[in-house]
Amino acid sequence: MKKVVGVQSIVQQKNVAANLADPTFSAAVISWQKQHGRHKLPWQNTRDAYRIWLSEIMLQQTQVTAVIPYYTRFLVRFPDIASLAAAPADQVMAHWSGLGYYSRARNLHRCAQRICAEYGGVFPADPELLADLPGIGRSTAAAISAFAYGTRAAILDGNVKRVFCRIFGIDGYPGEKPVEQILWHRAEALLPAREMEAYTQGLMDLGATLCTRSRPSCASCPLAQRCIAFATNRVDQLPVRKPKKAIPEKHTAMLVIVDRNQVLLEQRPGIGIWGGLLSLPELDRLAPDRDGSADQASMQAAVTEAIAPFGPLASCERLLPFSHGFTHFKLHVSPYRITLARRLSPAGQINHVWYGIERLAQAPLPAPVRKLLFAVFGEADLLSGGA
Repeated sequence: MKKVVGVQSIVQQKNVAANLADPTFSAAVISWQKQHGRHKLPWQNTRDAYRIWLSEIMLQQTQVTAVIPYYTRFLVRFPDIASLAAAPADQVMAHWSGLGYYSRARNLHRCAQRICAEYGGVFPADPELLADLPGIGRSTAAAISAFAYGTRAAILDGNVKRVFCRIFGIDGYPGEKPVEQILWHRAEALLPAREMEAYTQGLMDLGATLCTRSRPSCASCPLAQRCIAFATNRVDQLPVRKPKKAIPEKHTAMLVIVDRNQVLLEQRPGIGIWGGLLSLPELDRLAPDRDGSADQASMQAAVTEAIAPFGPLASCERLLPFSHGFTHFKLHVSPYRITLARRLSPAGQINHVWYGIERLAQAPLPAPVRKLLFAVFGEADLLSGGA
């Protein structure tokens, strides 16, 4: 019975694909991409799967302009898959520092190690094998395989979802499984028989340069004549936005503990926010009340207790508070600059390290922590290696 259901399912999928197929769609995308698409990005015009993979991972939820300098520096330090796989994790994180979404860097490192161990350092061409590797989902696997090997495989990243929702008038939030499944059927049915690289890049370029989230350039779009959203004046309504939820807010205090031209840093756990990076010690009890106030006596006592393993308190100065937005919550930070009367031996403090201020510019720090330390010690001095 299971075999019969499986056969019926395959037949139904083929029928859906046949009904949605439209060679003129891919032809229009390919023609536009060749004339007006992007052709000079650093990771284009290559079949090097390593460079293609690196760019695809960096571009997840990050703009091209932000990625390019990181991509360039990353390749200088890790020019191939073998050098990345063999590198210490902290060096990988240091070269990713500031790009955000740090689980990507951890997965990147693990993926490189698996490719070297399981595939002899050569990326597999099969999208299903690629999708089984850390940090590579279905759409990213298809993009890597299409660009590196010309494989006929469908992509469906955020930009492509927006293009399809508008062109075909697809209602519903694209992140919901039923809507996403409809979009995948479209993506697979519309694949061209050849010129996969131009088609795949064309879809990406349309979403990134013309069919943008706000103020799309419909007049320049090669698909405008077939766009249901454009025809029904619903471009600003599609794709349907994610239902809004209240964003949780969290409060913490960061301690900039300084002694002998060094600052105390703490190794973050391997998973979670800023996983694997160095950061400043935090103390939730020091977070101010919602009105921004904090009891001075309680603060002094909490600081004294928190820094006791490292030395007695000499001074404590409250710095300007700041906030940082994550995907799922907003973090409000109250920083304090702490100096010690004398430094104690760091016995038992295996997750803490005294870091030379002159080395902070190269440290694997989260972007807001780096910005805070630049403000405390002077950005120009840190970048030049001075104290």
